[in-house]
Amino acid sequence: MSDRAVALGTFDGVHRGHRRVIEAAQSSGLPTTVMTFDPHPRIALGNRVELLTTLARRLELLRELGVDVHVVPFTAELALLAPEEFAGSVLRPLGTTVVAAGENFRFGRGRSGDLDTLAELGFDVRRVSLVEGISSSRIRQLLGAGEIEGAAELLGRPPEVEGTVVAGDARGGTLGFPTANLAVPGDLIVPAYGIYAGEAGGHRAAISIGVNPHYGGEERRVEAFLLDFEGDLYGERLVLELWERLREEQAFSSEQELIDQIARDVDAARAAKRPS
Repeated sequence: MSDRAVALGTFDGVHRGHRRVIEAAQSSGLPTTVMTFDPHPRIALGNRVELLTTLARRLELLRELGVDVHVVPFTAELALLAPEEFAGSVLRPLGTTVVAAGENFRFGRGRSGDLDTLAELGFDVRRVSLVEGISSSRIRQLLGAGEIEGAAELLGRPPEVEGTVVAGDARGGTLGFPTANLAVPGDLIVPAYGIYAGEAGGHRAAISIGVNPHYGGEERRVEAFLLDFEGDLYGERLVLELWERLREEQAFSSEQELIDQIARDVDAARAAKRPS
């Protein structure tokens, strides 16, 4: 098997720091594979993690970078492997000679292996310094606060919410603004409640995240009104890009006041600029 460079990590969100690890592997000049784990190791070990991306979206974002991707199932058995066993059964079968990872990467039983371990095992290790202020956990904090532009800066792209379009209460249609109602996977982070401008399916969108307080709602909803779109999206996977948080969600004194505000939200969505 030909020699190969492997970028090691979970890569949830595929943010700017992750891309530096991948670039370090690519700089070897060897064919490059990104090795990622699913489920997220912390989830597999019983911890709660709000993911930035589904596995499907993570793979799409990684492949857009022009690399092969190898998904390693993270199991209890994998977590118990000694570092030498991990190297022998997971890395070497790919032809791995170069390994790139963030400087704090740990692996093997009890997280006992690190990049020094891999160097001692004969791999050419490319140690990537962490990018100050950039981490998946920091991006989660920003999204939880509704700070879309800050999250986009760390991601290097707009943050997203993904789900499957399901039947809603069809109230938006009666108001003149039919929405796609998303069922979001339970382990995926959903940003702070509010009204957002963004994009979905190639159309600008006004997006509502919250409980519809005007109608006394209690269940969280993620709904998107796609501008200049006609069609049926039921059952389809939809990825919503969030560009800007327009306002808090609120109750109104009348339905007409609500309709007027939605119209203003749609105008703001039409004028919004995509974070670069």
